[in-house]
Amino acid sequence: MGESNRLAGQYFDAAIELLRRVRDEEDERIGAAGTLIADTVEAGGRVFVFGAGHSSLPAQDTVYRAGGLAIMNLLTVPGVVGVDVRPATLGSALERVDGLAGAVLDTSPLEAGDVLIIISLSGRNSLPVEMAMNARALGLKVIGVTSVAYADETRSRHVSGTHLRDHCDLVLDSKIPVGDAELTVPGIEAPFAPASTVVTSAIMQSVVATAAGVLADRGIEPPLLRSGNVDGGHDWNGRVMREYADRIYYRQ
Repeated sequence: MGESNRLAGQYFDAAIELLRRVRDEEDERIGAAGTLIADTVEAGGRVFVFGAGHSSLPAQDTVYRAGGLAIMNLLTVPGVVGVDVRPATLGSALERVDGLAGAVLDTSPLEAGDVLIIISLSGRNSLPVEMAMNARALGLKVIGVTSVAYADETRSRHVSGTHLRDHCDLVLDSKIPVGDAELTVPGIEAPFAPASTVVTSAIMQSVVATAAGVLADRGIEPPLLRSGNVDGGHDWNGRVMREYADRIYYRQ
């Protein structure tokens, strides 16, 4: 096996081990998160998800997604959500701006009783910390998806000295080590091969799957979307979106 193939195998092994750890160690909290979303759906509430930079990718992966819940909405922050910001460094800079989260929440449709999932690998920047603090003050339930290792090993960039994990109703630990790089090789100075997107996306999909299962157990048809590339998919999705139109914001 060549060096490149060996490294590919090592990366898969590392990602699989992280997924196993999350499966075994976060099972109870993933179940609680899925149940909280199911409770919110049953009660007529809304669900929003937020992530900045690359942490936005697992958030976006749950929105308007075949096989996903139609009521998952992306909370957008201009210049922060996504990796298409120019210059790319602007997004990182905005994550450290105090007061931005409050302005976003004050102009968002979120209300007391809704759920906000905040994804931040490090959980140390002002934006996710203030997002969680302000959301809870507004009466929202907050689920944080983060790496607890960062909170243990890095200093907060928020004036409070706290991390995202300190302001959540539930915390799901992605187990990603500080630096988010799984491989090191002699002759390559920097560690490489991040796994946070793989693992965090799996966490998010496991939470959505749990929520769908809890709703079904309660006799409630979960508002799932089907692929538009299968026969009948568009008709199915149209029906679901009509039924839940007051809780879907990505069509507006």
